[in-house]
Amino acid sequence: MALEITYAEVTFKTESKPSGSISLSPRAPKEKTTSHKCNPGFPKLLLASLMILFLLLAASCLVAFIIFFQKYSQVLQEKTTLLEISQKHPELKCMKMSSTTEGKVLSCCPKDWTPFSAHCYFVSTDSKPWNKSAERCRSMAANLVVINTKEEQNFIIQHLEARSLYFVGLSDPEGQRHWQWIDHTPYNESATFWLRGEPSDNTERCVALIHRSSYKPNSHQWGWNDISCSISQHSVCEMMKIYL
Repeated sequence: MALEITYAEVTFKTESKPSGSISLSPRAPKEKTTSHKCNPGFPKLLLASLMILFLLLAASCLVAFIIFFQKYSQVLQEKTTLLEISQKHPELKCMKMSSTTEGKVLSCCPKDWTPFSAHCYFVSTDSKPWNKSAERCRSMAANLVVINTKEEQNFIIQHLEARSLYFVGLSDPEGQRHWQWIDHTPYNESATFWLRGEPSDNTERCVALIHRSSYKPNSHQWGWNDISCSISQHSVCEMMKIYL
């Protein structure tokens, strides 16, 4: 039996490609990248914050310096005053304070001076005009007395003689009824102790403590009276207490 062999012609068609072209593999998907953009306002905000911080620091340093300077000036003034007082008043009378302040335990007044509250008082029995009386007080590192309260005046008059007049540190230099305390303490109308009808004369420009009974026998009252500055009278000196 003869075998029948069949031949089949198979043709493979090859797709032609343009010459010179390069075959590329399929593209891999691009990796997504995130771009970080810088906020343009951030440096300005940082600079403003640093500037504010610097200004606050500078202000704090300035305040600290002012406080230190004031404290230093106060300590220096206290030492200067203490040195001046110690030269003029070598003897002091001291009392122990019930409560201490900044390490100080004693409050002192010069010998022959009388303490009251935060001050020391000296009653001068030498008769001098107002200006000379003020100079005498200054020579003792003090001033003519400045009376601020009724309690202070009540204390002072306990050490005065009713027959005498005593200059205080109040005057009217211009004769315009513009009263001034010798230490520049503001004149307070609500804390004045004029006798009735006083002040009475524009030519009388200085003030003295006077007992009214010296003019009116049946009246017993201490108060202020304007008198001539050139008349010689006693006086009252005042200084701050010394704390040790």
